[in-house]
Amino acid sequence: MLELMLCSMLTLVPDFLFRRFVQGKRLGREITLFSVWYELRWGITLCLILTVLLITVVLYNHPSSTNVTSLFRTISLFPEVGGRVTKVYVDYNQRVKKGDPLFKMDSTRQEASLERARLQVVEVDASMATARADVLTSEGKLQEAKGSLGQAQDELRTKSTLQQRNADIVAAREIEKLQTLVATRQGAVDAAAAAKESAQTKITTVLPAQKASAEAGLAEAQVELDKMTTYAGVDGRVDQFVLRVGDIVQPAPVTRAAGILIPEGAGENRLFAGFNQIEAQVLEVGMVAEATCISKPMTIIPLVVTKVQSVIAAGQITGSNLLTEMQKIGPPGTVLAFLEPLYDGGLNDVPPGSSCIANVYSNHHDELESKDLGFLKKLYLHIVDTVALVHALVLRLQAIILPLKALVFGGH
Repeated sequence: MLELMLCSMLTLVPDFLFRRFVQGKRLGREITLFSVWYELRWGITLCLILTVLLITVVLYNHPSSTNVTSLFRTISLFPEVGGRVTKVYVDYNQRVKKGDPLFKMDSTRQEASLERARLQVVEVDASMATARADVLTSEGKLQEAKGSLGQAQDELRTKSTLQQRNADIVAAREIEKLQTLVATRQGAVDAAAAAKESAQTKITTVLPAQKASAEAGLAEAQVELDKMTTYAGVDGRVDQFVLRVGDIVQPAPVTRAAGILIPEGAGENRLFAGFNQIEAQVLEVGMVAEATCISKPMTIIPLVVTKVQSVIAAGQITGSNLLTEMQKIGPPGTVLAFLEPLYDGGLNDVPPGSSCIANVYSNHHDELESKDLGFLKKLYLHIVDTVALVHALVLRLQAIILPLKALVFGGH
């Protein structure tokens, strides 16, 4: 309507004035309600053509979208292990910090496993003390065996020396017995040394390995126990959290989530706008934009385009056992643009998830500074930059009408 009124000032009104004051035609006589088309046909035709051209130029060079939302992510709260809830630490719509406990499951079995693992570590420590005592015992037996061996060896040497001097003093049978005794006591020494080595190996290798295994089991049991408590992964606010003691919850995706965690700062200071695909060649990073949101009525928010998604989401496919049928893809998608406030705090009062209307304005100022630009091209670019005012006025009218539509004509 605004474009039509503007174009009529350049076509229809001059045509009427020409026929009224130059040609002398009078209202109610030559110019009547029934003859208005014939009398003003040139003005009406030019007005409609110019309106269509103006709307085309405005909409193409200064894209507009009603698909604008301050999107935000949520985190579904699921326990790692299913079971019955025994304790709830937070309430509905409560703010939490990273690492705060949210709720705890029944952990009787995990606590018993942790205690058993702890006792296994204590048992290995006791075995370590016993093994040290066994080393000392083996050392004593080794020294005793060495003493007995030395005594037998001394007696054998003495008897052997006497026999060499006089064979009648010591019998050969007695020498053989002493040799056998030395061999036996040597075996006892070797056995005692082996026992000592075994006890030392148990202390240095076997028991440390058993203790490491027991400690690993203890750590595993502690991890399983910790899994029974669900913690906040980020700072944020817990919402839709109606979990109570006695409820049974399961890990994802078996049942519904226990609640939702909305991260701190989610959806703030950014709008996501979907524009028509025909405007893909116009949208560029750095373009100035404006938006008005239903959650912040009667306000125009200055923005800037910070990113334009290089793909259109409607064309994505995933691997499956069926070929993609193009007719089933659905309607054409939009070009996604990221809009951020031009000034600090521009979106502070806009709640995440708000629906908005946004305009993006082309700017050819740098291009117009070029001396190589032709006259017609320069004129066209001047017109393009000028008609942005039309879109800006339309957005401000929408900002005024939005509260009326929501409160009066929306049926609320």
